[in-house]
Order: sequence, then structure tokens, then C-alpha cells
Amino acid sequence: MSARIRPLDDALRLCGRARTAQYMEVPFVEEGTNPYELEIAIVDDLKPGDVAVFSCGGSSRIAPWGSLLSTATQVRGAAGCITDGFVRDILGIREMKLPVFHAGIAPLDSKGRGQIQAVDVPVIVDGVRVEPGDFVFGDADGVVVVPRAVEAEVLKLAFDKINGESHTMTELRQGAFLRDVYAKYGVL
Repeated sequence: MSARIRPLDDALRLCGRARTAQYMEVPFVEEGTNPYELEIAIVDDLKPGDVAVFSCGGSSRIAPWGSLLSTATQVRGAAGCITDGFVRDILGIREMKLPVFHAGIAPLDSKGRGQIQAVDVPVIVDGVRVEPGDFVFGDADGVVVVPRAVEAEVLKLAFDKINGESHTMTELRQGAFLRDVYAKYGVL
């Protein structure tokens, strides 16, 4: 995802399986309806290792993620949240040490602004397609989505690169020249 999606706490990392939700902007809440029905359902159904991935279409009117959803998520053992919407209650979330990645911060509940239309469907978050069950990873450098179809291949390539970087770093710290370790490991 682009650099627009940032961690609430740079010290935290997130990895797990995507549980997706698609929001749509709404101008009001119809009387007698529960605008949080699907929001509650997906959070209550999170399992250990799940990552709530909320697509808000980049809307600056929707801040669906706050301390209540964070608390419910954390006690279920879920890994955290990624959204291209905004978040709120950030001091409480930071105190909880729950990894949350967001497009901005605002004191805006979703009620009367946005509502989940579907859960566990393919969504677009910050221009990136995310399907239920995709592997997602986030840290201070950003968020990566790995589709299941290429997961094994991507993870092997990532581990190979990390291994090469580790050897490169060790030799650089021992005084080797960058050109030499690059020629040896092909990693920069």
C-alpha cells in the first residue's frame, strides 16, 4: 500500500490473515436500524491471527476504528487492523499496543457517515486488492498484501532477501566495502 497508510505506533508490527469489510458512505442512519450490525459481527467473529481490513474508499468522513473495536479485537487474539479510513481514540489504542494502520486521525464515528455493506469479500484498500485470507504484513515501513495464490513463492523470496541482507550487514559492520558485498550477495 502507499505511504499514506501509516502505523499508529511505529514500534509495532502486524501480520496475519485478512478479514475484509467494505464500507460505503451514507448521509444518515435510518431510524430503527442498527448501523453497526455488520461492524459488530465481523469484530465478534475475529479469530487469533486475523487482521481486520476495512475499506472505506479513502473517505475522510469515516473513522470506524476506535478503542472499543480495538479492545474487542485484542481480547479475541486478532492481530490488529488496516484501514484506508481514519481512526480515533488513538491514545487508548497506543496504550493497548494493538497494531493499527490508518489513513488519518479524526474524532468521527462511522454512524451517519459510513456503514459496512459487506464482509469477507474482495476489497480495495488504498488502491490494493485484498481478498479474505490474504497474508498481510505491516510495520513502520508500510503495509504489504500477499495474495494466497503466490504466498509460498513470495515468502521464499522475502526470506532469501532477508538472509542476503543479514550477511551483507554483518560484512559491512566488519569493514567490508559495499561494492564487494553487493557483488557477493546481490542485495542492496
